[in-house]
Amino acid sequence: MRCEYEGRSHTSMIDRKKIKQLQKTVWEYYNTHGRHSLPWRKTKNPYHILVSEVMLQQTQVARVIPKYRVFLKRFPTLQSLAVAPLRDVLVAWQGLGYNRRAQALHKLAGVVVQEYKGRIPTAYEILLELPGIGPYTASAVSAFAYNAPLPMVETNIRTVFFYHLFTNQEKVSDTELLEVSRVLLDSKRPREWYWALMDYGAYLKGQGVRSNMKSKHYTPQSIFKGSDREVRGAIVCALSTTESATLNKLVATTKIKKDRIQKQIQKLHDEGLIQKKRGRWLLP
Repeated sequence: MRCEYEGRSHTSMIDRKKIKQLQKTVWEYYNTHGRHSLPWRKTKNPYHILVSEVMLQQTQVARVIPKYRVFLKRFPTLQSLAVAPLRDVLVAWQGLGYNRRAQALHKLAGVVVQEYKGRIPTAYEILLELPGIGPYTASAVSAFAYNAPLPMVETNIRTVFFYHLFTNQEKVSDTELLEVSRVLLDSKRPREWYWALMDYGAYLKGQGVRSNMKSKHYTPQSIFKGSDREVRGAIVCALSTTESATLNKLVATTKIKKDRIQKQIQKLHDEGLIQKKRGRWLLP
């Protein structure tokens, strides 16, 4: 399959020998150093894989592993997640950050139970319509749960492509990278191929390779310390350890200025992540 971009295929300027060599390099690295013991690689359960993918968004693997195991022990099935109070889900999520991911996962579970009899859809287009699921996550669930040969791109894959195939190019679009992903894809073993690509990309990052700024869509990650995100996380964390709390109690617990707590409390309330009852704040 070919896609035209400004009159040329995205892969037209890439040496096919480079592509073959890259495939060989990736497989050799994976066979010797691949992270074969990762718990979500030992299952084809689409729910377990979905949980891992949502957790891994903007969170390091080492932090995810213990939380993944605890979360699945608490919510072993999609149905158990769907019927649980959001509070329980947010409590189990603590330590991962970005609590809206947990909220979206909880909402997704309810949708799948109601509309798909508790079975996560296999079709990419349907997965993409579920709460909190973007193009990468839909492709990842399709590949890792169902071994579907779909092109996909994420941060480690970008690192591999930029380092080996776009050495002297800037502002490379994901459209171009997806076409490269399609060309490189091992259609018989997409599940393992993407594991291999991600592991090799993680290795390159560990060696100091920082090439994702070549992406047309690159934006520097904001600093967490002192950010609104830190305040939001502190509020949810504080409420996860108590039944409810007043505004003043949250200020005292988090040691964050009252005006900042008030601002983020309102946003969390508007998003449905916290509630107010009788003048006290609590998780739903």
